[in-house]
Amino acid sequence: MSHLLLISDSAELRQHVADAARTRISVIGARPIPTGPSQLFQQLGSGAAIPQIVLIDTDAGLDDALSLSGRLSAEVPGMAIILFSEQPDSLALAALRAGARDVVRPDADPDELRDVLNRAVQSVNGAQQGHGDPASNGNASTKGRVIAVVSPKGGVGKTTVASNLAVGLARAAPLSTVLVDLDVQFGDVASALNLDPDYTLLDVIRGPAVQDSMVLKTFLTQHPTGLYTVCAPLSPADADEVTTADIVQLLQTLAAEFRYVVLDTAPGLNDHALAAMDQADDLLLLTSLDVPGVRAMRKELDILRDLGLSFEGRHMVVNFADSHSGLSKSDVEATIGTGVTLLLPRHRGVLASVNQGVPLLQNDGRDPATKQLRKLVGRFTTGAMQSVDTTEPTPVGGRHRVLRKRAQR
Repeated sequence: MSHLLLISDSAELRQHVADAARTRISVIGARPIPTGPSQLFQQLGSGAAIPQIVLIDTDAGLDDALSLSGRLSAEVPGMAIILFSEQPDSLALAALRAGARDVVRPDADPDELRDVLNRAVQSVNGAQQGHGDPASNGNASTKGRVIAVVSPKGGVGKTTVASNLAVGLARAAPLSTVLVDLDVQFGDVASALNLDPDYTLLDVIRGPAVQDSMVLKTFLTQHPTGLYTVCAPLSPADADEVTTADIVQLLQTLAAEFRYVVLDTAPGLNDHALAAMDQADDLLLLTSLDVPGVRAMRKELDILRDLGLSFEGRHMVVNFADSHSGLSKSDVEATIGTGVTLLLPRHRGVLASVNQGVPLLQNDGRDPATKQLRKLVGRFTTGAMQSVDTTEPTPVGGRHRVLRKRAQR
């Protein structure tokens, strides 16, 4: 029989269920009843098997039992929920609305309870046989597209671009996109999206969440646009607990569950950023339109080339584009030795959106910055995102030579 979990404080009911199931069951107390799947899995403890059938004793609190049933049904697809109640007939409609499969009396005949459990097992098995990978529309051999947003320096708008890209992808594919904050010391994806997460990266890579993809989803923070997020730890000191192996395992799991996995990495090339790049299908390189930013990007591209990291989807985005900066797109291309995919203009609306925690693409604005960000999203969603030209452009003009010399210092 499938793994059973009983939530009850009644020793008599525990024995009754064990006798009917004819197998060992897991039990946790019902005072209080867990408020959601993540709390439930935490009570089970690290290493515990994820239950396929959950039986809830409503004697500890009917409203709490119905609430937990509803959340388990919505957030852990394929799980069967059974409620125990002294008045099963009067509870039937409310239980159905809460996603429960059956309601049975605590003192039900053992054969009746066994039939209820057998029907639950059949429903679980049927759900597992019909379960397809959401990232691949039923094709288990296909993984989601992992997009790493990277930059050599901070302050170039990397989190702003990453969060807008993720929101745009989520609006195009609701519940199929996840944004991971891999700036484990000072990440601010939560701030960029105006989120107050209950769980962070540490919770996701530790305990029951890392063992089962369905459990993992209950530890993610959901944005109003349908975007899932993994937010950075609350304290910079917690970064030491996140290993590159943790990052690799997490990204592989997420890529099996989501169509798009967007990674907001820390500036530079630390171990976490390199692990993210190693798992990525697309590398979105971001720099600002100024000499220090362009110079740093040239160095980063040289290092990636030396490390042998090459990407079919390597995309160069220049932020804070301004006609008064003294630099042009061709200046940047000549200096870094590769083409520029997209220019994001400097616009006062960007700063307002950052301060409000509302990405531009969360709304339907028509300003130049929003239009360019929408183009960036469209290149991924339409499949038209092509790798840029990586050949060395021929420098033309004195400024190119000056920039190139400064980048090589």
